Amino acid sequence: MAVFVLDRSGRPLMPCTEKRARLLLERGRARVHKMLPFTIRVVDRFAESSEFQALRIKLDPGSKTTGIALVREAERGAVAVLNLFELAHRGRQISKALTARRGHRRLRRGKLRYRAPRFLNRDNKAKGWLAPSLQHRVDTTLAWVNRLEQLAPVSAISTEMVRFDMQALENPEIEGAQYQQGTLAGYEVREYLLEKWGRTCAYCGAKNVPLQIEHIHPKSKSGSDRIGNLTLACQCCNQKKAALPVEVFLARKPELLKRILGQAKRPLKDAAAVNSTRWALVNALKTTGLVVETASGGRTKFNRMALGIPKTHALDAACVGHVNAMTGWHKPTLRLKAMGRGSYQRTRLDKYGSARGYLTRSKSIQGFQTGDMVKAEVTQGKKTGIHTGRVAVRASGSFNIQTRHGLVQGVSHRYCTVVQRGDGYGYQLVAKTDATGTPPKQGDASHPALYLPGLKAEVSRANR
Repeated sequence: MAVFVLDRSGRPLMPCTEKRARLLLERGRARVHKMLPFTIRVVDRFAESSEFQALRIKLDPGSKTTGIALVREAERGAVAVLNLFELAHRGRQISKALTARRGHRRLRRGKLRYRAPRFLNRDNKAKGWLAPSLQHRVDTTLAWVNRLEQLAPVSAISTEMVRFDMQALENPEIEGAQYQQGTLAGYEVREYLLEKWGRTCAYCGAKNVPLQIEHIHPKSKSGSDRIGNLTLACQCCNQKKAALPVEVFLARKPELLKRILGQAKRPLKDAAAVNSTRWALVNALKTTGLVVETASGGRTKFNRMALGIPKTHALDAACVGHVNAMTGWHKPTLRLKAMGRGSYQRTRLDKYGSARGYLTRSKSIQGFQTGDMVKAEVTQGKKTGIHTGRVAVRASGSFNIQTRHGLVQGVSHRYCTVVQRGDGYGYQLVAKTDATGTPPKQGDASHPALYLPGLKAEVSRANR
């Protein structure tokens, strides 16, 4: 992965290779500025005396995960990938928390007769208002665009403008055959089915084979073209099933039948989330002052297939927009998971909404907060050794540390030193993906970034 470089005043310079970063650190020309993503600060260089190349941030927005790629633009539509990121949103957790809070308030209100229920409280929802779980997706994506803009001299942004035709997904025949076979409906129905069924055959589980759209209940037996009646099947299973009802075809596999029927009725929440936030995200990106380019999902897929690049969220982002050639995409991906910064609520509630415990008034204990990356060098006791990971603080000063080997409980704060302050995100380095899309080997499994041994130049090790 490319290493971010800042000048003596903290302004962004062109990213460099890991080898060059190691040499700068060894010769005393640079200092470690930040561990994740790894950033160095050069002590003898200013931005005014430096040369820059065109860098672009590319985004592949999603309801659960957004792919981010930082690329260097070359001539004739060629790009060189510098860094790959996958941003995991926590919109689902926000929705569940708000639902639980609403239930608790309603239960407590029923026990307090003097407290009148609040109704007609909708004046705060102005035009363009998004639910908190949806606004979170826009805010976190924009936050990381701003972070990368502070770490690298970015000059433009490209984002995929995905638009799901909800009417065509639910009922392709709503406007007749011509509307059903339109470009958007035809493409998005197939893409939706690929995502919904995991790009595998629903009947035999075959992967990396051509898949066909198959009707769960055959059309010859009054089956409809609704999205809930469509699945994916390989050619062998499709021909074997033919016009048989799915109950007859899977009579000897009741568990598989139950799973297919249950998965076919999944709601379109992900498509609705993408539809609701696509314009809000574009408008938010325009506030950065950079040139914003929008591209279609069909263009992204065409670029990826033409260049022979496997499908991941980050590599999809690199393929967004006008791309004729791509180099340097064989890189590990830094996975960013939104963890939140704690809760204002300092009372723990049970399922009935009653208090069952209380949190400390102060989130900082002995100079540490939950979410900080720490390195604990324990010199005595059962937990003797070096433990590096994300810390969860306790008022007693005995902390828990989540390492790649598991949870280490009861580590005193005296042994802990801060590696990086918590910023609301968890970091995990995902191994490279080869050109055939083969998953990493057993020894190349993903690990939290701070726990990895250094990359080829050892510049991202926590103990440097």
